[in-house]
Amino acid sequence: MSLEEAARQLKMAGHDAQVAFDCVGLGDLERAQEHAVTLRAAADAAEVALSRALQDMTPEQAQLEGERAIIALEDA
Repeated sequence: MSLEEAARQLKMAGHDAQVAFDCVGLGDLERAQEHAVTLRAAADAAEVALSRALQDMTPEQAQLEGERAIIALEDA
């Protein structure tokens, strides 16, 4: 996985965390739990991608790839 995928997964996890939080406030616990599960899956996928990047990339490569990943997500 690329850093772009890691960033995308982290963004999805953040969204799911906010939805789960809002659902708790509304008392919709089933929906909150669903989003908690999907945020966990997204966070786990991001962690795998980041772990792999730590093994495969130099700090300079990570910086360049990270900048590209953020720009790509902003353009989407």
